[in-house]
Amino acid sequence: MHPTVNSIEKSVGTPFNPFDKVSVFFQYNQWRFLTLFLIINDMWMVGMAFLLAYFVRFYSDLPLFEVGISPVYDYYRNLSLFLNPMWVIVFWGLGLYNRRNLLGGTQEYSLVFKAVSLGIMVVVVFSFLSVDFVLARGWLLIAWLFTFLFVSFGRFWIRRIIYALRKRGYYLSPALIVGINEEGRLLGEQLVGWQTSGLHVLGYVDDHVKPGTAVYKQLQCLGDTQHLDHFIDRFGIEELIIATSSMTRQEMLNIFKQYGLVSGLNLRLSSGLFEIITTGLEVKEMASTPLVRVQKVRMTGLDSVFKLLLDYAFIIPGMLAVLPLMLLIAIVIKLDSPGPVIYRRRVMGLNGRQFDAYKFRTMHVNGDEILAQHPDLQNELSEAHKLKNDPRITRVGHFLRKASLDELPQLFNVMKRQMSLVGPRMISPSEMEKYNDWALNLLTVLPGITGLWQVSGRSDISYNERVRLDMYYIRNWTIWLDIQLLLQTIPAILKGRGAY
Repeated sequence: MHPTVNSIEKSVGTPFNPFDKVSVFFQYNQWRFLTLFLIINDMWMVGMAFLLAYFVRFYSDLPLFEVGISPVYDYYRNLSLFLNPMWVIVFWGLGLYNRRNLLGGTQEYSLVFKAVSLGIMVVVVFSFLSVDFVLARGWLLIAWLFTFLFVSFGRFWIRRIIYALRKRGYYLSPALIVGINEEGRLLGEQLVGWQTSGLHVLGYVDDHVKPGTAVYKQLQCLGDTQHLDHFIDRFGIEELIIATSSMTRQEMLNIFKQYGLVSGLNLRLSSGLFEIITTGLEVKEMASTPLVRVQKVRMTGLDSVFKLLLDYAFIIPGMLAVLPLMLLIAIVIKLDSPGPVIYRRRVMGLNGRQFDAYKFRTMHVNGDEILAQHPDLQNELSEAHKLKNDPRITRVGHFLRKASLDELPQLFNVMKRQMSLVGPRMISPSEMEKYNDWALNLLTVLPGITGLWQVSGRSDISYNERVRLDMYYIRNWTIWLDIQLLLQTIPAILKGRGAY
């Protein structure tokens, strides 16, 4: 083996101290501990949901429920004790304790919703078939809602604990990237940059690059594919990620023949157009040949319907609540400085259609003249498209930006379906070149009033980080991710971090 490989092995090491018996024991059993912890959490949360549903149904005196039904606590307690383990069995059957479905994003919450709904349907069917099995429909409906909320809440905090442990080296899957080219480098950048992904990328393997060659940050080429067996055994590799554009068809077939069916090792293939495609792929067989079609937009079918419904569910009551505030802001802007109340910014929309995004004016109308007096700030603006201390901003504008109130008129853009509540950061046509090959992806979804960039620090993060966050959102979108980001936006605004 090349001498550089030995030195790389020593530097990479493992994320655990081999002399720490407790750490080693936890490492070996960590996924069993997580499964046990999840089962305990789910049973506890289901029990709490059933109990609270009982008190809400029978003691809240809400007009929604039928009166005159006598509550029988012992009956519902025994029913809850019977249904609790049944729920866990349903969870197990739908894969909610399968490592593949855990900690990977909002899909876990989607599975919880399906499992809870299936459990309720089983109870409904059983009550229909058995005349002796009687229960209050209101209790059943509330139990369904509370069970989903409580179980999701418990798993949310378990996930936060696991994310913290991942930063200490636990719950990580050692991974290697096979293939060094631009796609392979971008794969490394994406996987290393997302600390909670659960992957511990140790380096690259390539037949045409010298061992020890730096590829991305601390990631180096460990050697060639002939030594894959050694790397897999030495580092306990669980994920083998192939940059498909870096090798020939025969080379990929050889790797699949050797490692595709190995127990405990996941072989993953990139799309081959990692830096271009984020819209999703559809496989369809035509003339007995499976062909891949690239979707023109990221969200289709029910996904687009769900996103539309989520937007309007917030927008309609939200507009009624903020219209008086918007009127007050308009008056204050007029009193503070001369000029229009609304500023129209030309930005890129879905499929490249440009539109005017509305904002409350926060700058003096002669902003260009003011900026011309500060040539040092002009360079900063051209690089980051933001100024931390912008002399063009009015007194009221500083407050509006700090509180994110200047973006309230964009609710009208959402109403017109030019924007969404959650999405990537809107950019001007001149910013498209900053995204390079990623620019095509940005135009596959509606830009958002809030998004990952908003809850991650807004203007305090670098431009490249903003691009990465936008691409992550587009690749990993689900309706649950939108809901999560909406809930995280309020504390992000209150903190005011990166708002200027």
